[in-house]
Amino acid sequence: MAQVAAEAPVAKRQQFRAFNVAARLAPVLFLVVLMIGFSIIEPRFLTPLNLFNVLRQVSIYGLLAIGMTFVILTAGIDLSIGSILALAGLVAAVVAKGGLDNRFSVGDGSAAMGYGWEVAALAAIGVGVAAGFVQGLAITRFKVPPFVVTLGGMSAFRGAALLFSGGGPVSGFDDAFVWWGQGKLGPVPVPVLIFVLFAVIAHITLSYTRYGRQIYAVGGNPEAARLAGLNVQKIILSVYVITGFFAGLGAFVLAARLNSAEAVAGTGFELTVIASVVIGGTSLFGGTGTIFGTVVGTVLIGVLLNGLVLLDVSAYVQQIIIGVIIVLAVAFDTFVKSRRRVL
Repeated sequence: MAQVAAEAPVAKRQQFRAFNVAARLAPVLFLVVLMIGFSIIEPRFLTPLNLFNVLRQVSIYGLLAIGMTFVILTAGIDLSIGSILALAGLVAAVVAKGGLDNRFSVGDGSAAMGYGWEVAALAAIGVGVAAGFVQGLAITRFKVPPFVVTLGGMSAFRGAALLFSGGGPVSGFDDAFVWWGQGKLGPVPVPVLIFVLFAVIAHITLSYTRYGRQIYAVGGNPEAARLAGLNVQKIILSVYVITGFFAGLGAFVLAARLNSAEAVAGTGFELTVIASVVIGGTSLFGGTGTIFGTVVGTVLIGVLLNGLVLLDVSAYVQQIIIGVIIVLAVAFDTFVKSRRRVL
């Protein structure tokens, strides 16, 4: 009897470890199964051209998802990320063109009137960081829930983008600007390389730095983190600045890729970005998640949408599928947490 009692905790720990491994590998396994399924149904899916196209398409979502991971790890949310992207992209475009008066001009003459891609990129990132800082300040200083602040930001920043541009696009950039969205290094598109580079930096930050551990601590139990001496409000403010940085960076890359920027850019991106993060295993309740999981979730969403397009599935149906996936991902996250408590 005593031996059985002693073996019970060991068996429970083994079951707990096995369950954790299965939960972490679920997105990767689903991605593999999805790719195999689409390759069988549609042979064009596995062609190098299509796979690089998928990676190019998800790179913008991926950059935004990296920033969103930091926010969700603290049990926050950012619904304004698409609107910030639109405003930051327009500012970058206007800087690159040298003013709104040159919005439709093309050619070397118009390029000379601008301030170069370097200043344009800094302008986009600056707008994103400023927007993130304002929202983070409202959340931490005035104690307004993140959902309410960023929901208001989603409307306010979109309105600012429309007001700034007069509702019209800005297009026709010089080759140096466009290269960041359409260029390649070997066979690999530049946006993909940017996504991978910042994913690695974010992974190192969260996994191997004191700041990363503080983010997990705040998301897991903010009161315990405060009692341990962490400046919880400062950390929460910082993650909204980070997501603003990635919104600005994504805006610059998107404008370069499309050779255009407009106020409606990024509409609906929030849904796809949040889905990518949650599907990748980051808990909406905070404290759990990885950048690797976010990358997997982003690629999974891209593969799913690409496969549905190849199968000629309606765009309306695609939105329904994404919505259902988000609900299932959150339900799975809740189930995992309940199982961990039981085990």
